[in-house]
Amino acid sequence: MKIRVTPSVAIDDRDIDERFVRSSGPGGQNVNKLSTAVQLRFDPSGLPAWVRARLPHVPGVRLIDGGTILIEASRQRTQSQNRRDALDRLVQIVRQATVRPRIRTKTKPTGASKARRLDAKQRRGALKRSRRPVPPGDDG
Repeated sequence: MKIRVTPSVAIDDRDIDERFVRSSGPGGQNVNKLSTAVQLRFDPSGLPAWVRARLPHVPGVRLIDGGTILIEASRQRTQSQNRRDALDRLVQIVRQATVRPRIRTKTKPTGASKARRLDAKQRRGALKRSRRPVPPGDDG
């Protein structure tokens, strides 16, 4: 089965490996008895190359073993809720990787802004010159 991320990108669930471990979060005595936390490992080799290239740059992504994404979910009290949370976070990460960054367009300062900057520098320099002590014998 495939999990649709965008119209052109999908995650194959065969590339997802889930392990259930004991959680340290909320759940009372449940935490000590049941394995409710989820460790989700995703091998992005099935994704397009341009998405794989952006995955390491998505904030909050933990990459292990040369590119495998590791997501740990233990916020919820039940295994099924944590599993859903981990899958939602994986889809969100891949969706962020599909967004192409805007290309910065270089700009130059306008002539007027250059003139304003130079004028301000002249005024500031004149102010500083006016604060200098008057040398002896130059009593104007």
